[in-house]
Amino acid sequence: MDKTYYEAVDKMEKMGVEPEYIQGWEGGYLGMPEREEQRVTEAYEAGYTAGKEKTLDDDLDQWVKK
Repeated sequence: MDKTYYEAVDKMEKMGVEPEYIQGWEGGYLGMPEREEQRVTEAYEAGYTAGKEKTLDDDLDQWVKK
């Protein structure tokens, strides 16, 4: 794993980002196949997309657990 991966996950965890978003981001970043349709949530999908692009969502604050 590269430093970017660990720094991004650490940042999201410290911010309190929803676990679904983080799991999606990790899967997209690592190039894993998406979950089956019935298990995909909005947070997961947004994280997966951002992970595939190897970036953090510009609106990451919207995924912080409330």
